[in-house]
Amino acid sequence: MKLEVVTPEERVFDGEVTKIVAEATNGSFGILPRHIDLVAPLTAGILFYEDKAGEPGFVGVDEGILVKCGDVVSVAVRRAVVEHDLANLRRIVRDVLTEVDEHERAARGALARLEAGVVRRMLELERRA
Repeated sequence: MKLEVVTPEERVFDGEVTKIVAEATNGSFGILPRHIDLVAPLTAGILFYEDKAGEPGFVGVDEGILVKCGDVVSVAVRRAVVEHDLANLRRIVRDVLTEVDEHERAARGALARLEAGVVRRMLELERRA
């Protein structure tokens, strides 16, 4: 099977594998060669693969989608990190996701303030009418 992991910015992984284990919104699942075609929403976590030499590999992924069609498994996520050392990958994922959470929290706060401003303005216009 061919595994492709892409983000909006780059192709993170592209190689031949014999096994894939990923985590979807409804639990973990595995894919072997000749597995039925499927589409699955992924949660943030670690995608495991085994290459043709039997060596394990890991990709830390953010939320995204996995599509298996024929012999090609495509994974599209917002962010991804390839690492062969699982302990190091867990640390990287934890640090990156914590940093992103802080940025998302700030962005959501700004959006909430904008929405509140729009609602206030609409109420003012309604009172004038």
